[in-house]
Amino acid sequence: MNEQQIVEMFMSYIQNERNYSENTRLAYHDDILDFQTFLNQQHILNYQDVDYLSIRLYLTELKRENYSRSSISRKISSLRSFYNFMLREEIVENNPFTSVSHAKNHLRLPKFFYNEEMEALFQVVYEDDEALTVRDRAILELLYGTGIRVSESADIRVGDIEQTYQAILIRGKGNKERYVPFGSFLEDAMATYFTKSRHMLMAKYQKNHDFLLINHYGDPLTPRGIRYILTKIIEKAALTRKIHPHMLRHTFATDLLNNGADMRTVQELLGHASLSSTQIYTHVTKEHLKATYAKHHPRA
Repeated sequence: MNEQQIVEMFMSYIQNERNYSENTRLAYHDDILDFQTFLNQQHILNYQDVDYLSIRLYLTELKRENYSRSSISRKISSLRSFYNFMLREEIVENNPFTSVSHAKNHLRLPKFFYNEEMEALFQVVYEDDEALTVRDRAILELLYGTGIRVSESADIRVGDIEQTYQAILIRGKGNKERYVPFGSFLEDAMATYFTKSRHMLMAKYQKNHDFLLINHYGDPLTPRGIRYILTKIIEKAALTRKIHPHMLRHTFATDLLNNGADMRTVQELLGHASLSSTQIYTHVTKEHLKATYAKHHPRA
């Protein structure tokens, strides 16, 4: 079995057994091919001959080429997974990447909207009952009320909404499905959206599809279109600091934790495969507590 066949086996594995997204599979493939190019340059004939010293030489080469810390860490992670697969398939006898680590960049805390900023955003979408304003209201209530990704919201069909149980079926990364509950604010916003916006626009332009969110012509909204709408809402609210629509998801998680939700529940709601992805929000809540203490305690 040659190197190309081994890589093809691994790509099939992460697609069919691990159900990784297309972008993730491409990243893995590129990382492995980059490493293969390095091995060829070093006249290392097969994966079994790779040892700790050759890996250190590879990392030195990556640094010389000015790869960022996060990029190098991702390559190490990709190659460690690749070698674990080969170890499982008995192609190699050990995984030389097991003992290799690389420091990532300093932790960047997710940014979120403060309460007064969220109030300013909602004021924009509740100022009238025009068709597009009602649509924008539904989008804002949906993203803040469920914490789903913009890309996930664009994929929602009308049939995915379970009115009886007040939950929405969400298709997340890697085509993994989860149900996310919603509250009365989103329920009311959706009811108004259907009667005063979606039905009217689709009838006007004679459109017939099952996607929940639509543009002003009645066609399904793309993730890019939703981000554009959110950006316009943010601009209209006259928020001054640099902000991004994905901050709604960060705000959802931060508000839950600040109000007593447990980490596992937040992980499930966000659709994180690993708890470590969710734990970054504990740093945000700790910073929030520290700032509140410093502001209000007389001995701070």
